[in-house]
Amino acid sequence: MEHTPQSLLTAIWTNVEDHALERQSPGLARARADATEAGIPQGSAAQAELLRALEHMVGATSVIVVGTGAVVETYQLLDGLDGHGQLTAVDSSAQGIAMIRSLLRELADSTQASLRAVSAPAKVFLPRLNAADYHLIVVAGDVDNYRATYEQAPRLLNKGGIIAFTDILALAGQTADGASMDDAPDTRKADAMRQLLADVEEDERFESTLTPSGTGLLLAVKR
Repeated sequence: MEHTPQSLLTAIWTNVEDHALERQSPGLARARADATEAGIPQGSAAQAELLRALEHMVGATSVIVVGTGAVVETYQLLDGLDGHGQLTAVDSSAQGIAMIRSLLRELADSTQASLRAVSAPAKVFLPRLNAADYHLIVVAGDVDNYRATYEQAPRLLNKGGIIAFTDILALAGQTADGASMDDAPDTRKADAMRQLLADVEEDERFESTLTPSGTGLLLAVKR
């Protein structure tokens, strides 16, 4: 079986991302620009669109976003709730949680959804939440968020709920231009993402798939 040339894959990824950026609402584009200007890198626009679509696919009304300054993901997921349900954003960084709180204050008048922004490490806050009460969990940002959220996900998600790990290949050294996982300069992140990927794929509590969306999106559905 012949593989698609890397140059073609890069062109496809770029076109999809450009298309998603063009589709951003003015509010989302402004939120992305503000976060980027503040020095908080934002995730793929196409990936954020996919996460919003997943909300509709599972009929999500309760969502958790765990991430260091995951402004774009939070915006899209709140938009995907269509004015109902609840969204909890968890961020342990002072700058990140300040940005997300500002975003939620700005959007509060345009939705009836319950909004909560929590300044705490995932490993500290998530164990406090009710079991089987969430439909979708999205993880982004610092590598420490990933393992802590994965450990709580089987308890927090209801049956058919999804945990989505963003940036799996980016944190493991894989980039849009085809860099190898073995080229990662941060070996702690690389090792952590490799192990997380292996653990999730072997976990019989989940049905999982690794997708090329953004810089690698690992989706795991609770059985």
